[in-house]
Formats: sequence, structure tokens, C-alpha cells
Amino acid sequence: MGNGDLSRSESRQVAVAAATLGPWRTAAAVGTVVGGAALGVNIVTGNWSLDILAGPAGLGLFFFFLVGTVGGRLRRDTGDRRLQRWADEHPWQSALPAAGALWVLNTLAMTLLGSSGLFAALFASLLPAGLLLAIAGVVGSVKQARKRG
Repeated sequence: MGNGDLSRSESRQVAVAAATLGPWRTAAAVGTVVGGAALGVNIVTGNWSLDILAGPAGLGLFFFFLVGTVGGRLRRDTGDRRLQRWADEHPWQSALPAAGALWVLNTLAMTLLGSSGLFAALFASLLPAGLLLAIAGVVGSVKQARKRG
């Protein structure tokens, strides 16, 4: 299932399917705990503003996607070995769906739960999405290099 065998559309579909390999229940628990802790800190410290929910929601989303995506790269017990092999061979491409989803959801959180306008939220959400892409891509690349070496 090399990249040369797939059309651009098929490659996107495989990337989205590979994103399902992560430990998403664990990721949801971690995201909930981190977001809840951040909200608790905001409440306790008296950080009362329009962004009292947007910041914790963004942190929760980031950790949800981080644990789910990186955990998917590190798992060995996945059901579909072909998807795992494709994700191992394409570490950056397989991280794109999660980074894109984080970008969109964080933008929505900042816009709907906070005081950010749409363009400011789109721009600000690039940082966590880019960071997620970088971390997941590097982890996948290191895993790929270790398999070869």
C-alpha cells in the first residue's frame, strides 16, 4: 500500500482511517481531566472573563488529540495492520486529520465559548494544530527510523 498506489483522494481517506487507530477513550479521559483542571484553576484564581471556557476547552482538545494521535503511532495492538503500516510509512500525512480537526474545533471553541473573532481564532488555532502535527510527525518519524534501523 505504497503512496504511489493511491490517488490523492484515497490517500486522504486512508489518513482519516489511520487516525482511528489511537486510544481515543484514554484520550477523551485525559482531555477531560486537563480541560477540567484548567477550568478549575480559572475558577479558583478568579480569572473570570469571556474566555473562562474557551481556554480550558482548547487545552482539553489539544491533549485529547495529542494522546489519541501519538498513542495511535505507538500502539502495537491495533486491529488493522495495513492501516498501521500505512501510518508508519507516512507519519506526517497520518497526523494531518487530527491536526486539522484540532484546528477547526479549537477555532470553534475560541469563537463560540470565548471573545475571539473568527479570523483571530483561525489564526490562534494554528499554533496548537501545528504543535500537534509536529509532535505526532516526529514521533512517527522516529518510530519509522527505528523500524528500518
